[in-house]
Amino acid sequence: MFITFEGLDFCGKSTQVKLLENYLKEKNKNVIVIREPGGTAISEQIRKILLDRINDSMKNETELLLFAASRAQLVHEIILPYLQKKYYVISDRFHDSSIAYQAFGRNLQLEFVIQLQKFVIGNAIPDITFFIDIPVEEVLNRMSKVKNIELDRIETSPDGITLRKIQFYERVRNGYLYLCERESRIKKIDGLLSIEEIHNIIIKYLESVK
Repeated sequence: MFITFEGLDFCGKSTQVKLLENYLKEKNKNVIVIREPGGTAISEQIRKILLDRINDSMKNETELLLFAASRAQLVHEIILPYLQKKYYVISDRFHDSSIAYQAFGRNLQLEFVIQLQKFVIGNAIPDITFFIDIPVEEVLNRMSKVKNIELDRIETSPDGITLRKIQFYERVRNGYLYLCERESRIKKIDGLLSIEEIHNIIIKYLESVK
């Protein structure tokens, strides 16, 4: 089974990925966890380019294509082989992120971004996608409390939290809400619930669709 987690930055998806991994391993399931961008030697090199704040002049089109290149490598090197071996493949972000962040957030042509993702992932379509939804105000609140963690290029603005950054996250969230209406595989979860409550919703939903 291929399970992906999506959401705005600081929504808590990475925490839920780890909790689900532990739960499935306790059930003696074969599990592999991957992240985006990254997950393979080549993809990790692309990740460094994408997230390094020194690359603040990166064009939106370049960003989109780098994500696609990283994802293509991940699909063929990790995702498809492990699905064939009947593993649970859990990904912290996948192709929905490009639609939300690059098409909606960066204002790139939606239909082109969608078609590019279809080309890149082929048959590696998630069985279930958990979208952990939080309002933009909560993103900014959680971001302001971050200590001893260096924000990456996508998470930062050259001049801090600005109206432009707020509007960007609003567009990204609208992209995810658009996908929720379009894709039945996406399960939207209230990200303001406690960590334990969100985890329980995820487990209950997985058990119901087996």
